[in-house]
Amino acid sequence: MALMGGDTWVIEEGFRYTQWMLGGNAVIVFLFVINAIFRGAGDAAIAMRVLWIANGINILLDPLLIFGWGFIPAMGIEGAAIATTIGRGIGVLIQLWVLFKGGKKIRVYVSHLHVNVKVMVNILRTSIGGIGQMVVGMTSWIFLMRILANVGSEAVAGATIALRVMMFTMMPAWGLSNAAATLVGQNLGAGRPDRAESSVWKIGFYNMIFLISVSFVYYFYNEALMRIFTDDARVISIGGEWIRILSYSFFVYGWWMVSTQAFNGSGDTKTPTKINLVFFWLIQIPLAYLLAIHFEWQHSGVFRAVFISETSVGLFTLWLFTKGKWKTMKV
Repeated sequence: MALMGGDTWVIEEGFRYTQWMLGGNAVIVFLFVINAIFRGAGDAAIAMRVLWIANGINILLDPLLIFGWGFIPAMGIEGAAIATTIGRGIGVLIQLWVLFKGGKKIRVYVSHLHVNVKVMVNILRTSIGGIGQMVVGMTSWIFLMRILANVGSEAVAGATIALRVMMFTMMPAWGLSNAAATLVGQNLGAGRPDRAESSVWKIGFYNMIFLISVSFVYYFYNEALMRIFTDDARVISIGGEWIRILSYSFFVYGWWMVSTQAFNGSGDTKTPTKINLVFFWLIQIPLAYLLAIHFEWQHSGVFRAVFISETSVGLFTLWLFTKGKWKTMKV
C-alpha cells in the first residue's frame, strides 16, 4: 500500500531524529560512564548536578528548536534530538572539566592516560553481565508491548503512560540502588564485607519505605495520575489498572533493585543476568502471552504476568544475596 503524504513526513522526521540520536551515542556513553566514575569515587553529588544541567538545557532548548523562535527555524522532532544532544554534550564538557581540573574526590592528570590492555579486558569481561541485564530487560518490554498490541491500541497507550509514570517516580529508588553498588564495591575493596552487607540492608530498607509510600499513591490515585496525560476514558482505565497492580509489588521491587546493584557492585554481573533471563524471558513473556491471549484476559493478563514475575525475581534475588557468595568476588 502506498504511503500517504503524512506517513512519508513521519518517516522522514523519524529518520532525522534517529540520525541525531545515533550521532549523540558517544556523548551518552561519556555522560553515564563519567558519572559512574564520580559515584564510584564517592562524589554522587556532582553526578546529580551534571544531569540537572544537561536535562535543564534540554528542557529549555526543546520548545525553542521544536517550534522555532525569531531567526531559529522550527525543526520539529529533529529539534528535540538536537536539544538532547546539545544538553548532554554540555554535560560531558562539565564532567571533563571537573575530572581534570576541579574534582574533590578524584582528579585525573594527563600523565595517567595510557593504554592498559589487561585493565581493558577486565572491564570488558565485567561489563558483559551488565550489558546482558540491559538487553534482557529491554527486549522483554518489547515483547510485552507486542502482546499488548494484539489486545488493542488503547492497551498500548495506557501501558506506555503507566510506564512513564513509574519510571519518573522510581528515580530516587534507582539513585539509592546505585549508592548500594558504590558502597559494596568500596567496602569489598577495603576488605570489609560485613560493612558492605550492612550498607545493602540499610539502603534496601530505605528503598522499601520510599516505594511503599509511592505504592499508596499508586493504589489510591492511579487514574488521577493517568488523567494528567490523557482524557481518553479507556486509556485511563487500562493505565490506572497497571499502576494499581504495580503498587502491590513495589516493596519487593525496591529490594530487588538494591540486591541486583549489590551483585553488580561486587563485580558479579553475570548472576543478575542469568536471573533476569529466567524470570523475564522464560517466565514473564510466556506467562503474559498465556494469560492475555490464550485465556483472553487481554491487558490484565499482561499486567498480572508482570506482577507475578517481578515479585518472584525480587524475592529470589534477595534470597540469593543472603547466601553471601558475592562477598568472595574478585575483580
